Amino acid sequence: MTNTDPTERGYWRPLMALQERMEADIAALYAERGLSGVRPRFAYPLIRLAHRGPMTIRDLAESLDRTHSALSQTVAAMREEDLVETVPGPDARTRVVRLTERGRDLVPFLEAEWRATEDAAEALDAELPVHLADYIEAMTARLAQRGFRERIAEHLEHSWDNGPESEGDAESGDEDER
Repeated sequence: MTNTDPTERGYWRPLMALQERMEADIAALYAERGLSGVRPRFAYPLIRLAHRGPMTIRDLAESLDRTHSALSQTVAAMREEDLVETVPGPDARTRVVRLTERGRDLVPFLEAEWRATEDAAEALDAELPVHLADYIEAMTARLAQRGFRERIAEHLEHSWDNGPESEGDAESGDEDER
């Protein structure tokens, strides 16, 4: 068994680094505009709340295609920055999220920034040798033919072999050589 950290291999690392770089640039733009405490991940839910009105955390998460858990954390962070407030919902288990005055005041800027970000991304995409939208469409089509779970399972079979070594095998010196 190899002792190398599989996360060092890094197929996803460049993609995550790119996303982090772009989000850091948006955050820097917010800071330049004096929007303290506002994070890029807040824009989507704040804009949605402005257009649809107060919503339960579950309904807001579904409307944004996010998990309840992830959005609950985002709502808590937005509440700390006085962008939203939560009030009891129709039953004891639900909380309704609504914009505060500060949150409402930010929405026009966030909508303009959202449109500008989309325009900048499209312009950047036009500079690339392969358009990201075309690449995503091609990947989606391939995954429709054969799902990612199946692809992972195939590679896992080849790399996992007979499963992890049992403690008894390792102690007895009967380790597989690779």
